[in-house]
Amino acid sequence: MKLLAALPALLLLSGCAAFTDDSVGLDNGVQVATAFYPLQYVAERVAGGHADVENLTAPGGEPHDLELTVRETAEVAQADLVVYERGFQPSVDDAVAENAEGDVVDAAEVVDLVPFREHGVDSAEDDPHFWQDPLLLAEVGDAVADRLSEIDPDHADDYAANAADLRADLERLDEEYASGLAHCARTTVVVSHDAFGYLQRYGLRMTAILGLAPDAEPTPAGLGRLEDLVRSEGITTVFSESLVSPAVADSLARDTGVASKVLDPIEGLSDETAGEDYLSLMRANLRALREANGCA
Repeated sequence: MKLLAALPALLLLSGCAAFTDDSVGLDNGVQVATAFYPLQYVAERVAGGHADVENLTAPGGEPHDLELTVRETAEVAQADLVVYERGFQPSVDDAVAENAEGDVVDAAEVVDLVPFREHGVDSAEDDPHFWQDPLLLAEVGDAVADRLSEIDPDHADDYAANAADLRADLERLDEEYASGLAHCARTTVVVSHDAFGYLQRYGLRMTAILGLAPDAEPTPAGLGRLEDLVRSEGITTVFSESLVSPAVADSLARDTGVASKVLDPIEGLSDETAGEDYLSLMRANLRALREANGCA
């Protein structure tokens, strides 16, 4: 039985409300629920002022570990459009399957996900971190514009124009990565977990400390191999992430005498990055990669 039937009473008891119909600046009340930050960024850029966009993953939250509250489940149920990635957040998958009454855009159906094994990872699963490739994120923007145009045809031209502007920004970012990483002294990058495989399109080779899960524990043998790799290839930097503890990355950097810095997987914003957006964070990552790899 669907949870939807129980949601109104639960929301009343908890004093919560999901989307509101009188949001400031809205002219038609279109409501969009997004599963995590890159999808929120796309939806906000494409919707402009014509929709209320809510992110199901709270700022500072690790999207892999998301468990939806009653309020967030209600947002899925009430949304005119849900933008998510099937297979990335099981609780969102369940809420969409059981409660979504509006349209959906599933990023896993929009873009061609690359298997982890093509990124050098021993897994038969697809790598969900497609937003590390700006051109793939542009495809999601186009799909969101198409679906919003069906929901709200009065503003179809605006959605198409906004998606085109977004694509132009993302294509420019792609060019910056391609040129910025074209001539580097080193190409191997040690990162916290396997969230950066799509960057290998720019000639990098990503090696993860923790594997697929950001909260995993590395084995002593694995750490030993990474120490050898850092020393043999002259790696200057070990990268941690913004939403998980840097302790393991810091320890590896300390043991090998190299720098420890942050490479943001851009799965969500934190207190430190609240004033940033996808484009600025990707450019910060590019600067960090260029410095670490001695790129000309």
